[in-house]
Amino acid sequence: MNYQHLLVQHTHDIFWITLHRPETRNALSPDMVAELAHVVIQAAQNDAVRALVLRGSAGFFCAGGNVGNFQSRLQASAQDGENPVVSRNRAFGHLLQALTALPMPVLAVVEGAAMGGGMGLACCADIVLATDDARFALSETGLGLIPAQIAPFVQARVGRRVALRLGLSGERVSGTLAQQLGLVDALAADSTALDALQAQWLSRILACGPQANRSLKALLSREVAGDPSLGAWLDDAAQRFAQCMRGEGAEGIAAFRERRAPSWSATLQAADVARLHGLSREPQSDPHHAPLHAPQPGPASAPK
Repeated sequence: MNYQHLLVQHTHDIFWITLHRPETRNALSPDMVAELAHVVIQAAQNDAVRALVLRGSAGFFCAGGNVGNFQSRLQASAQDGENPVVSRNRAFGHLLQALTALPMPVLAVVEGAAMGGGMGLACCADIVLATDDARFALSETGLGLIPAQIAPFVQARVGRRVALRLGLSGERVSGTLAQQLGLVDALAADSTALDALQAQWLSRILACGPQANRSLKALLSREVAGDPSLGAWLDDAAQRFAQCMRGEGAEGIAAFRERRAPSWSATLQAADVARLHGLSREPQSDPHHAPLHAPQPGPASAPK
């Protein structure tokens, strides 16, 4: 296959996959998802493959879904009787299922950022390596959407509590914090050190029996890859994603493209929190430790 959005090498019994749309920070277009699915199928059918590695070009892993594609799908949904949002969203879930079900070890190597669907790709890997200053986020809810297809894989990786924390807040976490949360397995100081760390982990994998690795992964993957309810979960997620696109998602996507806060956005200062809880805070007399924001009367307002 002539890949347009990926750099693919197959050497040393390893599939080396580089997401390569640097002009979009390697955002996931439908064509890229299709190409990734093709590579995953090729790897799954080759008994000689001992590992598969996902990395991004130009020092950036993956910015998640392409918002421009979201806009076009939203317009198509409004015009056509059928809703392409559901099928496109579910197609990404099929890719994630196939990636998770691969019989050989899968590594995700993250620098720059792994946002939304990019974080989902990382969560499907068996081993995640990252730089200290990498950034991870479930950014969909900030657009009025949900991390539909990636949600079960994020939960399988970090647990329900952390998945809720990240999804309900859109919090961006560093590689260092991501390791503490269980998302990242090992850290490197910078991209050069990440190369060395990647080589170290691949050498460890290649020191193990390839069939033993496959057998162990099959044994430990039964809960996710073999769960008959996973497909139904992802089908439901695709429908919910489409509903969001018709509702808050329209405003969220417009706000993102116009570089403004969405209509539902609001900010609070510490003084607002104390006031609304009825807490009395004595002003600090030390000028070097003065509060950053003076208390303001009235309710918090949306940022202008």
